[in-house]
Amino acid sequence: MTPSARLQAAIDILADLDARRRPAAEALKDWGAHHRFAGSGDRAAIAGLVYDALRRQASATWLLDAATPRAVMLGTLRLARGLDAEAIARLFDGSAHAPAPLTESERERLATASLEGAPAWVAGDYPEWLDGRLAAAFGDARIEEARALAARAPLDLRVNRLRTGRAAARAALAHLHAADTPWSPDGLRILVPAEGKSPAVQAEPAFLKGQIEIQDEGSQLAALLTGAKAGEQVLDLCAGGGGKTLALAALMANRGQVFAFDADSRRLAPIFARLERASTRNVQVRAPRGKQDVLAELAGHMDLVVVDAPCTGTGTWRRNPDAKWRLRPGAVEQRVKEQAELLDQAVRYVKPGGRIAYVTCSVLPEENEGQIRRFIAATPGWRAVAPESVAATLAKSAAATAGDDAASANGAATFAEAVRCSDVGLTMTPLRTGTDGFFLSLMTRKD
Repeated sequence: MTPSARLQAAIDILADLDARRRPAAEALKDWGAHHRFAGSGDRAAIAGLVYDALRRQASATWLLDAATPRAVMLGTLRLARGLDAEAIARLFDGSAHAPAPLTESERERLATASLEGAPAWVAGDYPEWLDGRLAAAFGDARIEEARALAARAPLDLRVNRLRTGRAAARAALAHLHAADTPWSPDGLRILVPAEGKSPAVQAEPAFLKGQIEIQDEGSQLAALLTGAKAGEQVLDLCAGGGGKTLALAALMANRGQVFAFDADSRRLAPIFARLERASTRNVQVRAPRGKQDVLAELAGHMDLVVVDAPCTGTGTWRRNPDAKWRLRPGAVEQRVKEQAELLDQAVRYVKPGGRIAYVTCSVLPEENEGQIRRFIAATPGWRAVAPESVAATLAKSAAATAGDDAASANGAATFAEAVRCSDVGLTMTPLRTGTDGFFLSLMTRKD
């Protein structure tokens, strides 16, 4: 396909998303199924255009003063791809399978319009109704924070300590230009250009041998900052596909026990193959069984309960830019209700002196600090560990695994300065830490 034909395909997919309000991945899959002539490079390029357009939807609409899929794509080429009006006009040439030529109005907007004077939600590319919530989180920095959430995300990998070390894994992936992540002592990062395909990591020998897993550095850090130790009893109460479960088991060196549970047994389906591939031996999967209480025997015995709570996912907009436009105000209230219920359930399993690690991939205060303050006020005997102390866990872990990663151990010491600390937890964001947005609070039981 020509670059112009790819653009028209991307515009058609954006129109489908407008009409059917479904996930972008689903629309892209359908388009590929009905256009078998498109090669893998074409599909990757079209997906890149669609996701970039979703990242810059509000600002592109402002720039072109129109909300059509065509206008959004034009604005995206100008704002995200850095093309000028003449370069865009050469792509919109009206030839076979190409978009129609630019109108005089479009050409003028591309040449002269800017985001000067645009409101915060336009400049930051997020839904207008979220402006107050993001202002509560970031104040005047919300535009800069939101722009970082609208950028393209790298491909992050976690090296499985049970199978190999970071240096060996990095060498095995040298052909993909894998480099160390700045914070996680187990992380590797691969940068994918706008026009490039993501590498087929799951076909790599290192992946097939269980030496690496795909996991954002922020998610890796969230698992590490729980402070899980070898020999402990740990309950992962919202295990899902097992990303953090696997990371916890590796941190614990296969010693002790991790119980992986999720209220939706379908979400647990991928965990079994992942555990086998990773050579993980200290994980028990507990799936729901009707009305049976499959966790009853764990009550009062856990050193650590991890609540990786369901949330709005605002911290993952780099990877799921369509999700921010499908999010509705009612979803925030629903998630807050579910999170409160999970925290209240978690108390049942913690032994005296134990702890709860509460994690979200959200940057909204209601789901994060507000949730923890509510819990502490309503639950006697619990307190939040100082976020600075939690952050120090990273430096200790990096130092313990340093070896040839001494630079990581030194760099981790500045992590507490990079994250946003409140009285009850810490927040990672793309702007501050180069990760997805994550919140973590570690709470201890005093009685």
